Amino acid sequence: MPTLFDPVRAGDLSLPNRIVMAPLTRNRAPGALPNALMATYYRQRASAGLIITEATAISHQGQGYADVPGLWSDAQVAAWKTITDGVHAAGGRIVVQLWHVGRVSHVDLQPGGGAPVAPSAIAAKTKTVLIKDGVPSFVETSMPRALDIAELPGIVADYRRAARNAIAAGFDGVEVHAANGYLLDQFLKTGSNHRSDAYGGSIANRARLLLEVMRAVTEEIGGGRTALRLSPVTPANDVVDAEPQPLFGHVVRALAPLGLAYVHIIEGSTGGPRELPDRPFDYAGLKAAYRASGGQGAWMVNNGYDSALASQAVADGADLVAFGKLFIANPDLPRRLREGAQMNVPERATFYGGLEKGYTDYPALP
Repeated sequence: MPTLFDPVRAGDLSLPNRIVMAPLTRNRAPGALPNALMATYYRQRASAGLIITEATAISHQGQGYADVPGLWSDAQVAAWKTITDGVHAAGGRIVVQLWHVGRVSHVDLQPGGGAPVAPSAIAAKTKTVLIKDGVPSFVETSMPRALDIAELPGIVADYRRAARNAIAAGFDGVEVHAANGYLLDQFLKTGSNHRSDAYGGSIANRARLLLEVMRAVTEEIGGGRTALRLSPVTPANDVVDAEPQPLFGHVVRALAPLGLAYVHIIEGSTGGPRELPDRPFDYAGLKAAYRASGGQGAWMVNNGYDSALASQAVADGADLVAFGKLFIANPDLPRRLREGAQMNVPERATFYGGLEKGYTDYPALP
């Protein structure tokens, strides 16, 4: 029976253990440009079986929080290359999470101060982060405008370009972020998608943009270096779907032929309860639908996992387990899990923005 500490294959990626560093937005990339402090942070955590970077904008339009990195310019590619080189030199593997926030943004963060974009002109009842004089503040998101259907091929092209840039920057692959109420999730779900064209209404129509993006990315860099993150029932960023089980069943069945490296599933409410009484969901059934349709990539689970839960998940058939907050405070998390060592406690006040404090100053075991 496999354990958390056994190697595993995820598409083209050969991973030394099943412990994954989940994507964690930390707001330490002024000007959307990765930097030396970030290089230290990721290199410290290279003992993970796989690092998934913080969500990284595919375009200026895709940015929704202050001081998050991007991957649309040559300068960003070069800056990320120093980070991937450092992780690889330390023996790690790293993929970048590709992100378009859609309506979860603010006019201060958009090109020319324009409105954020979305499937439909429906404001998200959530907040984003602005940073003024080095101090982060949480503000209401701005009212979005609905994307014209003629703009959607450009969104797909932005994902393709970002995937190509990721490989140029030395990443081992990419994870497309289609979870937590961001653009691709907004298109999927009925609460945020009220369109009446080919990208709204039926499940097939609402899934169309996501599948176009995934086909474009896999065409560009190969399915074995491409992954996807989904959150079927999370209420994060004010998303809801009337019938998530058939929706996500359709999505994973359509994804199966693409030969993805892995599928990353957030169980329950992101950062909250693993089960939602008012939003029941059969995760085992979702995985079975993927496998029955020929999906061979690794299956990654996420949300509130500790050592015991993660070990049980692997014993029950999960291939990978993603850890978030534990990796913030414990750069040597795989060793601590293996040895049953005491964990450092993360400082919530330093999660977003700042410099070394609460970022690169957490101690590793002697």
